[in-house]
Amino acid sequence: MSPSKQLLNYINGQWVQSRATELLEVKNPATAQVMTHVPLSPGAEVNEAAEAAQRAFREWRRVPAVERVQPLYRFKRLLEEHREELARIITNECGKTFAESLAEMQRAIENVEVACGIPSLMQGFNNEDIARGIDEHCFRQPLGVVAAITPFNFPGMVPLWFLPYAVATGNCFILKPSEKVPTTMQRIYQLLEECGFPPGVVQLVNGAKEAVDAILDHPAIRAISFVGSTPVARYVYERGARAGKRVQAQGGAKNPVVIMPDADMEMATRIVADSAFGCAGQRCLAASVGITVGEARNVFVEALADAAASRKVGYGLDEGVEMGPVITAESKARIERLIALGEREGAQVLVDGRNKKVKGYEDGYFVFPTILDHVPPNSEIAHTEIFGPVFSLMHAETIEEAIALVNERSYGNMACIFTTSGAHARQFRYEVQAGNVGVNVGVAAPMAFFPFSGWRDSFFGVLHAQGMHGVEFYTETKVVVERWPKEWSRKF
Repeated sequence: MSPSKQLLNYINGQWVQSRATELLEVKNPATAQVMTHVPLSPGAEVNEAAEAAQRAFREWRRVPAVERVQPLYRFKRLLEEHREELARIITNECGKTFAESLAEMQRAIENVEVACGIPSLMQGFNNEDIARGIDEHCFRQPLGVVAAITPFNFPGMVPLWFLPYAVATGNCFILKPSEKVPTTMQRIYQLLEECGFPPGVVQLVNGAKEAVDAILDHPAIRAISFVGSTPVARYVYERGARAGKRVQAQGGAKNPVVIMPDADMEMATRIVADSAFGCAGQRCLAASVGITVGEARNVFVEALADAAASRKVGYGLDEGVEMGPVITAESKARIERLIALGEREGAQVLVDGRNKKVKGYEDGYFVFPTILDHVPPNSEIAHTEIFGPVFSLMHAETIEEAIALVNERSYGNMACIFTTSGAHARQFRYEVQAGNVGVNVGVAAPMAFFPFSGWRDSFFGVLHAQGMHGVEFYTETKVVVERWPKEWSRKF
């Protein structure tokens, strides 16, 4: 896209230019070059989208489920045909490697595929003769107008945690993508336009806080899905709930991995390095704290340091690159400040990724893989979400001590263990306070037919994204109790 181009909103089946008075530059984080401009749409444009969605809902909810999923089948095919194109857009606006972007789009496509099963997933249940001659039924019906506010780190996948389930269940959907990475959804909505959804069923409004607040406050919007940092997730949950809306708000994380002395160290090192430094550490499921148990420290720390120091950093579309930049100059500065904080608090900088340049991309927002060793468990850095390629190391003598270190943090998004002991694995998964647990897995990302189950300060709400949780979140149950006496039939 040319630097002068302004992204559009998609409202009521039409691409429209926002009346925004402020535009933000959208930059390639590897080059710092401006790719396009995104409007910070005023709340009035959110209101227009909500009103269009409310009008569209009257007819869309009456479309049989087997017909509602037909546009999603077409959407899945188009996503598959354009997967590489979309992956390049993700890499250019988000910074991750091309392989990571391809994997992101595959996960997005899987959610569309699962949502195509709505004719079965949305089924209710019934019982005859709950009393003599009386039957009872439970139906699932759509809520109406729903919205999602999505983050920068997965511009293709996270919106599709929500959109397919929302529209398949009969709702009308409004998306406010991150203003840092708006171009992926701009292209995906162009594909959606080809799928046959009626005007007002799927809409896109670019913007920042004013647009978010308009979504949270609009009386027609019944439910809100959010992914982002914990402070903003809490704000979205509180303000949305105060307005009487359903809210699912995914927050931040500080994901621990426990390395037992009986672990396969070669496998554990490779998988943990990929988890900690993949997507430049900007995943809500990135491993960020390593807790070695007993003799595991003797081998694991040195091996991980070698893996971090040798990781190839650069522009994600260049061949052989294993890690890209962080999202903005501000993120780079914040991450480097937090590394310095860890050093002041007593951590040893075992591998230092600060103040490094990539040849040919000297203006890019690169932080190289960093390892902080001997991180004090009670330090600020031990509990702060860094959201960058920084991995902290701690040590425990027993699995019980390691589990205690896992559970003392306020987040509960993911926790993983590396071991060859089934007993240790079971003890860990039974006792850790996290919603997504991995055993010999570094990124415990649920498949599309399972919920993305964050706990504690990593999630606000009851029903999570994906799978049956998504179906339940976007529907409400209606129970019907009915009697049809035989004598009535004799009157006709």
